[in-house]
Amino acid sequence: MTPMTTGGERATASADPARGARRTAKRAVVGRLSWGLADQAASSMTNFAVGIYVARSLGLAAFGVFSLAWVTYGVVLSVSRGLATDPLVVRFSGVSDASWRGAVARSSGTALGVGAAIGGACLVIGPALGSRVGPAFACLGVMLPGLLLQDAWRYSFFAAGTGRKAFVNDLVWGVSLVPAMVVAARAGSVPAFVLAWGASAAVAAVYGCFQSGIMPRMTGAREWLREHRDLGYRYLVENTCVSGASQLRAYGLGAIVGVGAVGAIRGAELLLGPFLAVLMGLSLVTVAEAARVLRRAPHRLGPFCLLLGGGQAVAALLWGAALLLMPDRAGAFVLGDVWHSASQLIVPATLGVAGAGLGTGAAAGLRALAAARRSLRSQLIASACYVTGGLGGAAVAGTVGSAWGVAAATVGSSAVWWLQLRSALRERHQNPISEVRTS
Repeated sequence: MTPMTTGGERATASADPARGARRTAKRAVVGRLSWGLADQAASSMTNFAVGIYVARSLGLAAFGVFSLAWVTYGVVLSVSRGLATDPLVVRFSGVSDASWRGAVARSSGTALGVGAAIGGACLVIGPALGSRVGPAFACLGVMLPGLLLQDAWRYSFFAAGTGRKAFVNDLVWGVSLVPAMVVAARAGSVPAFVLAWGASAAVAAVYGCFQSGIMPRMTGAREWLREHRDLGYRYLVENTCVSGASQLRAYGLGAIVGVGAVGAIRGAELLLGPFLAVLMGLSLVTVAEAARVLRRAPHRLGPFCLLLGGGQAVAALLWGAALLLMPDRAGAFVLGDVWHSASQLIVPATLGVAGAGLGTGAAAGLRALAAARRSLRSQLIASACYVTGGLGGAAVAGTVGSAWGVAAATVGSSAVWWLQLRSALRERHQNPISEVRTS
């Protein structure tokens, strides 16, 4: 009996360290995801506050102009992420500090260069757009370098697993935004609000240099683009398809229905803002976490992505159900004159966000696998469906039709993402090739 007891004790002793290691790893993952949620909560609450403040201060038409500038910023941000920060997250998550610091210097320099180049173009194009939209775009051009650098710091910190620093950086932006918004409200114009929003982001961008102890190297941008062109240019196309589709829909909706329709769509997005904070917060860390799962336990990548996407879809539906119970008085208090138009879009907007949440799980898996061709193919299909559904619906049934068209397109596109992930996982199982870059 003694040998059996000793063997059992040995088995238990050998199992306990493994079990403890798994628990520690799970706690680390939960901690990083929690910081991602906290950071995006801070960022999205800042954006939410800006949107609400502008909507209440300027009215539906001016809010539509501000929304066009906002959507344009989203396109430029997608360019920066595709070229600079997405390759950083895929290839430099969980690497040595020396590798990370060198990569961040070049990556953040690339983001700053993108902001300077496209910002200059906005300054040239802005005056040609007319007195209503042009000044807002010119002001956006001035603010783009700071906006993109601040976003680059967030992704850099999450790649290093230090989401707390990203959270603090966004808090700095939020605190800086308060006095800036007060000054903008006194001016009472769209350009003033664009400048206030961008200037406060620039403060956080400068603070990010002190947090990281790294200065962006714009001279390293060419080297960065050359080293990661296999991912960067595909991610560039993929990301700009997303934001470009949103911009085409916004411009097309404005042409078909009117600028007020753009404001109504943005108002509905603001109602979903707290949940979108969760979705976007997870997106900051999901690719990095999926890359870690792939390195440590490749067989768990599929279930990880399914849990991620399914959880987001269910949460979106629950949030939409809560919005439907919101009294009109409360909605009018939040959005002012925008509420009446935005409230009619809650159901289709919720379904669209649920479909997007489901698809992000598969997208994270494809990014972690560095399956850039498959993710690009999925995004091209999704973007084409988004524009077709949004503008086709607008032509048939106005603003509400556009919202339902986008919802149908987004739900259908999520199936494409999952089919591509299943194929990529099958290919990896048949031909296991690890994509790891640490220098």
